[in-house]
Amino acid sequence: MQSQSSPVRAPGDRWRLQIVHRSAFRYGGPVRSSYNEARMTPENSTRQTTLRSRVEIEPAATVHAYRDYWGSTVTAFDTHGPHTELVVQATSVVEAGPEAHVPDPLDWAGLAVPDVLDAYGEFLRPTPLTAMDDPVVQAVREVVGDAGPREAAHRVCAFVHDHLEYLTGATNVKSTAMQAWTTGAGVCQDISHVSVGLLRALGLPARYVSGYLHPWPAAAIGQAVTGESHAWVEWWDGGWSGYDPTNSVEIGPRHVTLARGRDYSDVPPLKGIFSGPKSEGSKVTVEVTRLA
Repeated sequence: MQSQSSPVRAPGDRWRLQIVHRSAFRYGGPVRSSYNEARMTPENSTRQTTLRSRVEIEPAATVHAYRDYWGSTVTAFDTHGPHTELVVQATSVVEAGPEAHVPDPLDWAGLAVPDVLDAYGEFLRPTPLTAMDDPVVQAVREVVGDAGPREAAHRVCAFVHDHLEYLTGATNVKSTAMQAWTTGAGVCQDISHVSVGLLRALGLPARYVSGYLHPWPAAAIGQAVTGESHAWVEWWDGGWSGYDPTNSVEIGPRHVTLARGRDYSDVPPLKGIFSGPKSEGSKVTVEVTRLA
């Protein structure tokens, strides 16, 4: 179901960003076969234009690309020659701008009609990574009060931002939203999982978004900086709206969208299986440069 209203774009500049995302895996001996999926190609949308994007793989691999169920671009590849290291490097140039806003958001009654519940049911149900316990849901209901859906979504994001400390190492990639909440800390993945879980519990369709964030709001043109993969949330109230609860900011020209899904398990940048000795470790780097 689509909104009957046209989105209104918020004022703001567009940035042109180059992102180089490199993942290297080392093995204890020759690996004979490897099958993988990479979600490292930025999308094209009303907010974002991907000017160039390529995924390079070493050793040489058989590659094909497709769109997954959620609309994300997937680069699937397999390689069968013996190798002790696998390197995947995605290089993209993207123009990104501010988020568009739906001028006439639905109220709670509009979100509860059968057509909406049917069309967005997959984004209303909790998943193992996003489910939140009833006491936390009740606490956020008290914070939201009688606010409408859009204001409620912003209050949820602020509530999560205030209650979870950003702390690397406090959780891992398999941690659930409730584990992060109980710990009181996590990274952008955890903060987004908690936000998505609470938005859904209120009756707002919500999805998990993966991408990149340029870390410097006043970035100089041409200066390469160290970045990392990022995550944020979107909710549907007559149209999709995004917000970055980790940094408590609107989605803007520093955000580059890669993929969307119910939670992180739908959008990992790289996943796969291999036949051979166990992995001895990996190294992931992200370099972001503002070009214009």
